[in-house]
Amino acid sequence: MVSFQNTDFLLGLLVLIPVTLLFVMVLRWKKKVKKQIGDEELVNSLTSDYSPTYFNYKFLLILAALALCIIGAANMRTPAPGNTGNRAGVDVMVALDVSNSMLAQDVKPNRLERAKQVLGKIIDKMGNNRMGMVVFAGQAFLQMPLTTDLAAAKLYVSNASTDAVPTQGTVIGDALRLCNTSLDTKEKKYKAIILISDGEDHDEKATAIVKNLQDNGVVVHTIGIGSPDGAPIFDPGANDFKKDESGNTVVSKLNEHDLQLIATQTGGEYHLFSTSDEVASRVVASIDQMEKKQIGGTGIRVYNSFFQWFLLIAVIFLLLEIIIPERKMKWFTWGK
Repeated sequence: MVSFQNTDFLLGLLVLIPVTLLFVMVLRWKKKVKKQIGDEELVNSLTSDYSPTYFNYKFLLILAALALCIIGAANMRTPAPGNTGNRAGVDVMVALDVSNSMLAQDVKPNRLERAKQVLGKIIDKMGNNRMGMVVFAGQAFLQMPLTTDLAAAKLYVSNASTDAVPTQGTVIGDALRLCNTSLDTKEKKYKAIILISDGEDHDEKATAIVKNLQDNGVVVHTIGIGSPDGAPIFDPGANDFKKDESGNTVVSKLNEHDLQLIATQTGGEYHLFSTSDEVASRVVASIDQMEKKQIGGTGIRVYNSFFQWFLLIAVIFLLLEIIIPERKMKWFTWGK
């Protein structure tokens, strides 16, 4: 079915009415002036080379070009074959750890940067799924609600930093709870959470929320960033490694046990970071195996647009208007 993307632009066609009236008034004015000059035969002799027909043609070409430009701006289009705008996918919430421990450099350049790289690769492979994001440290904040705008998702990921959350810690339970409430609580499937963390602090509240997620049909896939041996935490403000009250260098270790437990209890999978591409592929492959739902009205419908043809014809008409003279030319015989 033919439609226009910018229907409001079609109101611009109303401009053609006063333009046409102005042209008619100019023609009448020219005739009036011609009579006022004097001897009609003399005037006709002096203007014998002038062609009213050519003048009318030039106006009609300009009028048609203006109409075509307006229609082109409205963008006439038809749906691309086989594209309905509906997509089958899964709702995915990402919980990204931005605590200071994610600045540890046992994974170069640091855990947080690698986590953002993995998340960027996951977004590139998300396909028809909707996605939202929560960042957490000592508190959890909804950074982005569920959306199909994956370009916006990548922007949020690129801006994630340890400064995003003022309170330090690793409240995985609060992050999972916020992710759960951001999903459709009425559904018992089609939902997943991707938790990316070093899991450093044991969060007792996580046990209760994991049971709730399991009951609600939410599958949690966890990604562990770091190493079991750990590494010191670099403090950019002090330009030195973080130290405890006794002056000893704090070593942050990856807590694989808790991350594995969360994934296992919800039917998900735990992935230890190796390379960004490998981990992203494994996570997305797991999500692709889930049962999907129709996401009607949220998909991007593809159209075939025809504005360029209207603009091309308008340009041709304007070139013809320039070529056509107002004076009678022997080499130009289109009208008199």
